Amino acid sequence: MIENEKNSLFGLLGRNISYSFSRGYFTDKFQKLHLENHSYINFDMQVCTEFPAIISSEKNLKGLNVTIPYKQEIIPFLDELDETAKQIGAVNTIKITKNNTLKGYNSDVVGFEKSIKPLQKNHHQKALILGTGGASKAVAFVFQKNNISFQFVSRNPTSINEISYESLSKEIMESHTIIVNCSPLGTSPNIERFPEIPYQFLNQQHLLYDLIYNPEETLFLSKGKIQGATIKNGLEMLQLQAEESWRIWNDL
Repeated sequence: MIENEKNSLFGLLGRNISYSFSRGYFTDKFQKLHLENHSYINFDMQVCTEFPAIISSEKNLKGLNVTIPYKQEIIPFLDELDETAKQIGAVNTIKITKNNTLKGYNSDVVGFEKSIKPLQKNHHQKALILGTGGASKAVAFVFQKNNISFQFVSRNPTSINEISYESLSKEIMESHTIIVNCSPLGTSPNIERFPEIPYQFLNQQHLLYDLIYNPEETLFLSKGKIQGATIKNGLEMLQLQAEESWRIWNDL
């Protein structure tokens, strides 16, 4: 049941988020649903410790989205996590209940899984995940759930399941036919940047997925397309995770 309460406030937590997809998406959604008392704003935090002050000052808050770089940092400030968010160790949706408890969820999982599934073929059995931030954890969770083996690629590998960009051989590239960019490299306005992988080893068997949606086609994706790979950006994932957030906030 969607309640048209007086001044129901929603928002996005992040750093340097004036570009935010979420604010425009939910503002449009509220207009279409004629929810005149609903609004969505950005909470631009330079440090995560600013979060408690936001919660105490904004009495009409009903729900929040969380983006870079706070998907993991926010967890100690929450009262509880749903099971999926707990397993992933990253939160991108917070529900504020009627008794003011803060519960963390991860709707990135739903967004990523639903958006990549139509593109997956039988030969897509192994994946490389570029980057190790909060979003990469949701991607890994989806792969694990769907029995796709994966390795994280990091500039500074720190665990057994991480490899360096320098170690990406022809053999590794050809056997890992899904490659997901979870790093911010290539995001507007720095569109000339891209993950340093050996693109010459890509072919038509590969699926390249970039969580970035601005620009529509990053250099990572265009370099893959030149090699014959299937490509997809992160816009649909964002739309799907936003709808999942809305479902969570409203118990739909």
